This record gives sequence, structure tokens and C-alpha cells, in this order.
Amino acid sequence: MKFLLSIVFVAILAFPIYLEKGVESSEVFAASIDTVAALGKFGFFLEEFSYNSRVQFEHKAPKLDPLFEPILPQIASMGASISVVDFDRDGWNDFYVTNSRYGSKNGLFRNMKNGKFEDVAESMGLANINRESTGVSMGSIWADFDNDGFEDLFVYKWGRPVLFKNEGGRGFTELTASSGLPEWINANTAIWFDYDSDGFVDLFIGGYFPEDLNLWELEKSTVLTESFEYSQNGGRNYLLKNMRNGSFRDVTSETGLSSTRWTLAAAAVDLNHDGFPELILANDYGVDEFYINENGEGFRESGGENAIGFTPKSGMNVSLGDTRNQGLFEIYISNITEEGVLLQGNNFWVPEQGKEMLAYKNLARQQGIDAGGWSYGAQFGDINNDGFLDLYVANGFISGRPGTSYWYDYSKVTGGNKAIISDVKKWPAMEGRSQSGYQHNRIWINTGTGFFYDVSAHVTENQTYDSRSVAMADLWNRGVLDVIVANQNDELLVYKNHVDPERSWIAFELQGTRNNPSAIGAIVSLWWNSQVQRQVLSGGIGFSSQNQRRLHFGLGDAVLVDSVEVTWPDGTKQALLKPEVNTLHTITEKP
Repeated sequence: MKFLLSIVFVAILAFPIYLEKGVESSEVFAASIDTVAALGKFGFFLEEFSYNSRVQFEHKAPKLDPLFEPILPQIASMGASISVVDFDRDGWNDFYVTNSRYGSKNGLFRNMKNGKFEDVAESMGLANINRESTGVSMGSIWADFDNDGFEDLFVYKWGRPVLFKNEGGRGFTELTASSGLPEWINANTAIWFDYDSDGFVDLFIGGYFPEDLNLWELEKSTVLTESFEYSQNGGRNYLLKNMRNGSFRDVTSETGLSSTRWTLAAAAVDLNHDGFPELILANDYGVDEFYINENGEGFRESGGENAIGFTPKSGMNVSLGDTRNQGLFEIYISNITEEGVLLQGNNFWVPEQGKEMLAYKNLARQQGIDAGGWSYGAQFGDINNDGFLDLYVANGFISGRPGTSYWYDYSKVTGGNKAIISDVKKWPAMEGRSQSGYQHNRIWINTGTGFFYDVSAHVTENQTYDSRSVAMADLWNRGVLDVIVANQNDELLVYKNHVDPERSWIAFELQGTRNNPSAIGAIVSLWWNSQVQRQVLSGGIGFSSQNQRRLHFGLGDAVLVDSVEVTWPDGTKQALLKPEVNTLHTITEKP
């Protein structure tokens, strides 16, 4: 205990202390925190800015088959998502958000470059896709899949997935009928990645409920998980190869990815430096999966005690970060923690020193980022521009009647056999009760000493929602990471980040030529102050989310960067010496 307290004390002292500085004013800001103190002590604070930026959007949860009604809040607990994109290529980040009830509309918020956003989903043809007979949206991801210079949109659903071609930023054309996509898949995750390194992005879709279920018209009641630890009766996964002609081919079985483990999140990155990305899957009700890419010909699952996710938990998120500035990617997978009931803890898989590249150890508890709550989305990003990646974690399951709890009844079901667990009719009714509700999101600041410190109560307003998806983007082109949070069955929140202006930053926009134009899978390595930090440009990361395409690095008080190296998706490298700080650089791949 003394050792732990000393670590906490050192971590607190590790924060730079600044004199009081001015704070940007705004039209509406409920000052429930001491913003001057937050800016001085932690180097930033987050201002809830949705109203000021004219972002008004409320997620609606799906209404499903009447058999689900007694426990509907549990079943219909997902679908609020965010994906960031510059869809019109004007140099300003926009974002797309999903809705999940028949008749509800998705939103595409165009950045108006004046601090405001406008929902243009209707005029662009992207609003009305939650229809009877085709299902409802669960999330979306962007990539230039046809290599024409503009980001296209894929929306995964509980139902018929849809693909939209971006027509030069002026509108979108649906290509679903001719695309070769599955007819129906109950999916909660998807990512773009070029698994075979042929220059065209491919598509991975993770199934949750089995794909033969229409959740609005059940034919049987035994449709839930068969186990809370080793369940394999979920929806199948799909790997769809880009055929370069506007269509995809299902190569799942021939590449070894035919898992049915209730997948909730996925991420891809080249971890063994061979030019082919590995695949990491977070699975509910069981073990997570880590697949090594075999030269683009297939995937081999890595097992054993040095592998990721060998202990069964409730995996809901996958995020990647180089938090120690050692040029190595760590993997964060969120799970469930409920004090006195269930202590799974989130996982933070760190490459082990002195061992092969793909050997990992879970250091979440040692680094102070294990006990989030009922955790969903999580993102790494240098929120305070001090040179170390921080962590934002979304929490909260079902906020029912205050002072009530469904946990006792829940535990009775989980202790039952397969026939009880899987049968909707055997579950006690929730009757409006709460289950791990009214939780705070966590903002963990990286001290640079191998420990994270929770500053949530000091840097943003006191708010509790059932949060799901988190995305980070520089929404106002100021050189800082703003935060967007999608909340289940509730309003979308946009947080404007106010950062100590004396802290430097640098950012990179990548443009592929031989590789995919979106540069998805490219890795940027930045050397400064005798340290290196690596970031990957992802085609979807976290839980039902996608961050901005540009890669942002905080630099603290540094005024000089030594060098930058881009490793393009096929493994080729390109260097840039002494790039200017406090600048967004565009790097185009050399032909």
C-alpha cells in the first residue's frame, strides 16, 4: 500500500504547474468546474459545446420483438456511434452519427468553419436509412474504397448494411445492391483495412447476434448468449475483399476468420513490421481474439498466456496507443467493473520487453486504468498536448430509476445453465431498474511516469449519461483534440478542448498514391526530445467509432521536432526532417 501511495504522489507531482492564464469565453457555459485551475494544473479543460456549435442530435434506441420487452433496455443498449470525416475535402472535420429506431434519422454534421455545424444528412442522402424490413444503424466507417479521392461511407446495422459512394463531396449514391455485401448481419463493429496490401481497402464486419435472426420478428426465444464466459453462438464475422470494381467478395472462410464469438469491436495495425496488418477483436461473453496476418493470404490466431485476451471477459472496445513513447503499440480493451459485484477490469496489453514483438502483458491495474465502470468506447489522444497520450473512457450501461438495481436478478441468470441464459423468457423483467447506470466517463491523464491519473472531476462538467462511442478530432483547426461522445437513447455531446497555449503540437494529413488514398494502415513515427511516439491511421477504432484521419501529436514545451517517418501500409518508408511545429503537414506518398 505504501508503494502504491508513493506512485500516486509522484504521478500528481509529475504534472506541470502554470500560472493562471485566460480562458476562452463562450455564449453558454455552466461553470461547474474551476476552469482556470484546470488549465493551470492539468493544461486543459473540456467545455460542453453542443448548443453553441448548433449540434442538436438525440439517439433513439431500437424497439424490437415483444419477446424482448421485459429486458429491452439490455438488448437495445447499443447503436449510438460517431465517425469523423472531411467528406467534402475542405480541410475541416465533419462527423456522422447514427440513430437506431425505425423512422429515426442519422446525422451528417458539416463543419461551417465558423464554430458551427449544420446537419446535411438529408440533403446528402444519408439520413433515412433506418427503415422497416432493412433494420437500423449501429455504426459507420469512412474510407476511399474506390480510390477516387473522396471518402465513402459504410453503415453497419442490425439488418441490411449499406454502402454509399461519395460523389465529389456533393452527395452520395447508394451502391448496396451491387456491392456484394451480406443480405443481413446483426453487426456492432466494422473496420476498413487493406489486409492483403494491394492498395485497396477491404472490409471487416463483426457479427454480434446471429445473422439469421430478425430481431423484430423472432421465431424462438432462445436467442441470447449460451455462456457468460465461453460463448460461441453469436453472429459470424465477415472479411470482404475489395474487388476494385465497386464490389466485394466474401473471403472469410479461406482466411481463417470464421469466428462466432459476439464481436463488439475490432482494430488493425501492422505489429510485426511485415507490411500486413494484424487484427484484434474484442468479444462479449468470452475471450478476445488476436490474429496474425500471414502475408495477406490468411490469419493465424495467436494463443497462450502471452496472447491478448486469454482470460474470458466482456470485451467491448479496442484502442491502440504508444503511451510510453517507446515506438510500440499497446492495446486497450474495455470490460465491466461494478464494485462489490463484478470486477473484470479493463485490459491494457503492453508488449513485454525482451520478448518477441507479439508477446503482451496486461498492465491496466499497475497503470491505474483498469476500473472504469461499465466501459464501452475508449480513445487515446494527447488531450493536453504535453507529449503523452491520454485516455478517455465512456461508461454507463442502463440508467433506470435512481436507487434501484437489477444486478441481483442478473446474477441469478448468469449462474444458470445454457438453457436458462439463452432463453429470453427465463430472464426476470427489469421493470425500470438501473444497472450500472449514472456513471461518469473517465479522463485519465498520462503522467509520463507509467501511471495515469483520473482528472474527470476537475476538467469537465459533472454529467452522467449512458455513453457508448467516443471520437477525437480537431474540430476548429486549433491544434488541439476536441471530444465527441454519443450517448445511448440520449443527446450527442461535443466538447471543445481548451489547452494551455504554450504547449506545442504537430499534425499530419496523409495521402496515399500506390497504397489506398485514405492511407489507412499507415504509421507515423515522430522523434523529438530523445523519444519517439508512433500512431496508426485507422479505418475505425474504439467502440462503434472512428477518429479524424489526421494524426495529432502533442509536444509539450518542445519547439523542434527532429524527424518524422511515415511507414505506408505496404511497409515502404518516407522521411521528413525537422518539420515545423504548430503546423498541420500534408504528406503525399511518393509514387
